[in-house]
Amino acid sequence: MPSVGDDQRRTLRIKFVGFWDSFDTRDNFFTRVLEPRYRLEICDDPEYVVYAYVGRWRKEFLQYDCVRIFYTGENLPPDWQACDWAFTFEHTGHPRHFRLPHWPFYVPPEALVKPADYDPAVVAARKTKFCAFVVSNPLCNARNDFFRRLSRYKPVDSGGKVLNTLGHRVADKRAFLADYKFTIAFENESHPGYTTEKVVEPMLVDSIPIYWGDPCVGRDFDTRSFLSVHDQGPLTRRSLDDLVDRVVAVDRDPALHAALLGQPWLRDNRVPACASSAAILEQFTTIFETPVEPVARRRSAARAIGLHRVPAEAASIRRRIVRKWRKITRNA
Repeated sequence: MPSVGDDQRRTLRIKFVGFWDSFDTRDNFFTRVLEPRYRLEICDDPEYVVYAYVGRWRKEFLQYDCVRIFYTGENLPPDWQACDWAFTFEHTGHPRHFRLPHWPFYVPPEALVKPADYDPAVVAARKTKFCAFVVSNPLCNARNDFFRRLSRYKPVDSGGKVLNTLGHRVADKRAFLADYKFTIAFENESHPGYTTEKVVEPMLVDSIPIYWGDPCVGRDFDTRSFLSVHDQGPLTRRSLDDLVDRVVAVDRDPALHAALLGQPWLRDNRVPACASSAAILEQFTTIFETPVEPVARRRSAARAIGLHRVPAEAASIRRRIVRKWRKITRNA
C-alpha cells in the first residue's frame, strides 16, 4: 500500500446502504479490498453507492442517482432496472456482473488452502465427537429431515436455535464445531452458485461438511473432501438415506475419514477467482474506469409509470413458484 506522504491513490466518494446491522460502513470486506488502490471518502454525496436488500433498509438506495452497485449474500438475482453493476452468487455471463458468493465475508479464503505439511491422521485424532448442527432458520425442511434421519444412527449435537439438543445455544460456533468429525452444512435453499458460510465454517476447523445447497459447489470446492447430497443427484428421501449411509461408512472407518481430510477443501487447493481479493479489486477498477449513464438518471415513459419493474417482478414471481413447486414435489 502507498505511504501516506506519497499517496497517489484516486479518491472515491462512496456510500454503503441497506446492509445488515453489524456491517461497518468504514471497515468491511469491500473497503479492505479497495483501500490498497483507492482512498475512500464515505459520504452522503457519493459517486458510487454499494447497496444490499436487508430489512427496513431495502429501498434506501433509491434516493441516490449515482452509479449503483448491487451486492447480495442471499439467493436474489440483480435487478438490472435498478442497478448499474452487481456482485452476486449467480453464474452468469452478464458483462456488468461479478460472481461473489457470501462465504468470503465470513472466512478468509486463504485460510482454506491446506499447507503441504497438513497431516490428516493427526487432525482426525483430535475429533472426539460425532456430528454438529448449528442452525437458526427453521424453514429448510430438507435440513431438518436429514438431521432427524442421521440422529437415528447416533445423536447429533444441535447447538443452535433449531432442534436444539444441548439445552442452550453455543456462544462460539467455530469453537463448537472444532471437536466434531462432521457438521451438517445444508444451505437454507438450493440454487446454482448459492454458497454461503455454512460449508466453509466447518472446513476452517477440519470438520467434514455434510452438504446440500449449491449443485455447482464443485466449481469452487473439491467435492472429494466432504459429503454432498449432490453427488447422488436430485434431493429425494432416498438420496438423504444414501447420504446417511455414506456418513455412517466414514464414521466407522478411520481410513475413510483420513482420506477425506487428506483432500484439499478448495478445488486445486487454490482460492477461486470469485473469492480472490485481486480479482474483486480488478472488477471494481473496471467499474470505476467505465463511464456509464446511471440507471437512476435514465428517463423514459416506462419508468414514469413503473413498467420498468415488470421484468423483475415477473422473475421474482417465477422464482417463488419454482421454490414452492420444489418443496411440494420434495415432500411428496
